[in-house]
Amino acid sequence: MDAFIIDACRTPRGIGKAGKGALSGLHPQQLAAVVLKAIAERNHIDTADVADVIWGTSAQVGAQSGDLGRMAALDAGYDIRSSGVTLDRFCGSGITSVAFAAAQVMSGMEELVVAGGTEMMSMPRHRGGEGPPMLDSGNLRLRAKHPQSQQGVCADAIAGIEGITRADVDALALHSQRKAAAAIAGGHFKNSLVPVFRDDGSLALAHDEYPRPDTSAEVLAGLKPVFAALADMAIDERGTTYASLIRQVYPELKFAHVHHAGNSSGVVDGAAAVLLASADYANKHGLKPRARVVATANAGDCPTLMLNASVPAARRVLAKAGLTLDDIDLFEINEAFAVVAEKFIRDLKLPRDKVNVNGGAIAIGHPIGASGLRMIYEMYLQLQGKAGPRQRKELPRLGLTHNLGGFPHQNVCSISIVGRHEG
Repeated sequence: MDAFIIDACRTPRGIGKAGKGALSGLHPQQLAAVVLKAIAERNHIDTADVADVIWGTSAQVGAQSGDLGRMAALDAGYDIRSSGVTLDRFCGSGITSVAFAAAQVMSGMEELVVAGGTEMMSMPRHRGGEGPPMLDSGNLRLRAKHPQSQQGVCADAIAGIEGITRADVDALALHSQRKAAAAIAGGHFKNSLVPVFRDDGSLALAHDEYPRPDTSAEVLAGLKPVFAALADMAIDERGTTYASLIRQVYPELKFAHVHHAGNSSGVVDGAAAVLLASADYANKHGLKPRARVVATANAGDCPTLMLNASVPAARRVLAKAGLTLDDIDLFEINEAFAVVAEKFIRDLKLPRDKVNVNGGAIAIGHPIGASGLRMIYEMYLQLQGKAGPRQRKELPRLGLTHNLGGFPHQNVCSISIVGRHEG
């Protein structure tokens, strides 16, 4: 049974700093309610038919804690008979919510499901807890088996191992900004964006706040790498450092400290939602399928050297679907750090013009729980031939999108193949 994508939308992305970004100060449930309400109204659905609202949220602390999916649905005016659940796979939360929703529809368990995600990076104490963030949460027994470092430090470690230079990652970052600028200038995102209003009716944000269209190679070259000092910072009374944790497993490793704010994902606030339905439900209620979920997969890799699970996940989902890389027309790869996308492109020998054709998280930003949904929407528009000036000349048939379950350091990748609906 097919799981069809009926519609998708997102909020603009606001700068994720308290008191600075336009969305800062809004309640996370309110932000999620914006896209949930839009999905329902745009498609004229009876929300009592929505069997589940599956929501991805990484930092489930403070105002963002609890069952955000259920609370946001209630805030959006959904019928009380519509259920909700909230999950956390860190950066992979959004894609996972779509995978879970698709699985429910494909199994015949449900007919109409909304998947989505929210992340308010501007919230004070976004991560909560004391001391350096560690995936093992202080479990020294686990740390002895799998030493785990800090994500940015690992990005620099991978760059050193792979021979990826500062010029390489800066070039990828510049291309991301240029592609995003062209997409914005061409109005590519206008149909996907749902403006956010405050309780008093005033407009909070109607456009992505983070992109820097004036970015140049010279500006990027002048930015100071940010993880060199962090690598040697003591994280306990024994003098353990993030670098020493990595060297317990990779003793000969030489770091290439190449990452900075300009070639790493942007810290932003945002929410997104995708409406999925069965063929029977769509036919009975006049909903037009736009795309379909072909296959999903998850894969892990070395937790010490995180950020490397993308390639194994891609190979796994292709094998499950009986496809090869040559069958895939477009790739949406989360630019958590430039090295992630660069290594993915190199390892799989991908044509760069097929990857992140409208820019990625370096330019547009990365609201952790919601990022995967934006990438699915980008794919969705291209598959329909509705990507405006950024539309591929040959209408894509299949797209692959991925997001690492990264922060702090999971090295788990969730990945999906989305296909054009031919009906």
